[in-house]
Amino acid sequence: MNNSMIIYILGQVVRLEGILMIIPCITSLIYQEHEGFAFLVVILACVIVGTLMTIRKPSNQTIYLKEGCIATAFSWVLLSIFGCMPFVISGEIPSFTNALFETVSGLTTTGASILSDVEAMSHGMMLWRCFTHWIGGMGVLVFLLAIIPMNSASGSNMNLMKAESPGPSVGKLVPRLKHTARILYAIYFAMTLLEVVLLLFGRMSLFDALCTAFGTAGTGGFGIKNDSFTSFSPYIQWVVTIFMMLFGVNFNAYYYIIYRHFKKAFKMEEVRCYFAIILIATAIIFANILDRCVSIFDALTKSVFQVASLITSTGFSSTDFNLWPQICRTVLVLIMFIGACAGSTGGGIKVSRVIVLFKTMIKELHSYIHPKSIRKVNLDGKPVEHEIVRSINVYIVTFVIIFASSVFMVAFDGKDLVTNFTAVLTTINNMGPGLAEVGPTGNFSNFSVFSKFVFMFDMLAGRLELFPLLILFHPSAWKDLISKRAEARKF
Repeated sequence: MNNSMIIYILGQVVRLEGILMIIPCITSLIYQEHEGFAFLVVILACVIVGTLMTIRKPSNQTIYLKEGCIATAFSWVLLSIFGCMPFVISGEIPSFTNALFETVSGLTTTGASILSDVEAMSHGMMLWRCFTHWIGGMGVLVFLLAIIPMNSASGSNMNLMKAESPGPSVGKLVPRLKHTARILYAIYFAMTLLEVVLLLFGRMSLFDALCTAFGTAGTGGFGIKNDSFTSFSPYIQWVVTIFMMLFGVNFNAYYYIIYRHFKKAFKMEEVRCYFAIILIATAIIFANILDRCVSIFDALTKSVFQVASLITSTGFSSTDFNLWPQICRTVLVLIMFIGACAGSTGGGIKVSRVIVLFKTMIKELHSYIHPKSIRKVNLDGKPVEHEIVRSINVYIVTFVIIFASSVFMVAFDGKDLVTNFTAVLTTINNMGPGLAEVGPTGNFSNFSVFSKFVFMFDMLAGRLELFPLLILFHPSAWKDLISKRAEARKF
């Protein structure tokens, strides 16, 4: 295992986080808040630690998939630990466990919170809290690949990107992966900036527009108001709704549109199914809450907002959907499982996986009727490789095992099944609000420390597509390191 290269990558990540903290630090200085000192302390620590870890560049920069997964998993753990320190040092979230929970939730774009009064936060801390969504949305290692020259031999950079990017498969938009990462972040930045401008037209302050856009772009869901989006105007709600849906689209579609490959963009089966699911879910909810709303427009606004928010794993809420009819809550839970498109900033199982699973089921039924027939699973008119189908099946099995285990472990807190079930669902799928005690008007503060660590594991596992985090617990992943230390002790 290339330990020196893993340490080098971790150092770059830590130093980058310190640099990114300059933005909320400046915000605190602008608003003359003493919390800016907490950011200065952590920035200094990040720069020192990061510099020490990167002072010597490894001669061998080859990263295989195992190293890529380990580097990615440890990167997100370190990001979370250093990222939570401003909350602890400033005293805004004095409990380390709660501060870590809030930071993990932010970076993984989950949006589950332990705070009951977010409006009491200082401007610098509020911006950092929302900015963690934007950092984690596209991925910090993808950002590193875009700005830092690294050796691309043996597919090293691709292994890092595979370990961090959401979805069943990751590919390059252009021959050079560094340019792919730059294209992705250019689209990401441009869409974020456009949303900020449109929110400003809705008479939102620049600070609120930035925080809201960061949460929408990363499909995170940390609100800047205690009621999330209930008190905002219909215009702002519709702007956010549209951008939530747009950030849930596979970014490959935007690449095709930018380079005028319109047919390829509109032929993407996953994107078409994604919008079809949104349309059907919205129609069902709209029909069932119409008599509870003041007008048809109000019912449409609330239904499409919540569908867009939960299918993309954003987690904003414009109403207490805990009070909606049973059929509406059932639909919301189902779309929480499905999630957004692969290659987007959204969470969930991903639409592409659901499509492949459904087609695999149809294929299996067909083989029972016609045993001698040979039929392949196709997506976008192309056959899906057996390796991808196998990996999706393994992913689903692993997902179910982690999900069931987590529900069992948090059950010791003594809360009701709906609360526990949706709490695990919303954390492993990076959603934000669930139902019952963790609904849009509740939070995760009443869970035990043990349960909070279970949720943090679920959030990290869900954001990293399970296996990059799970590999840390596999003994063979550390076999080389243990053997090297044993040899060193002999001498």
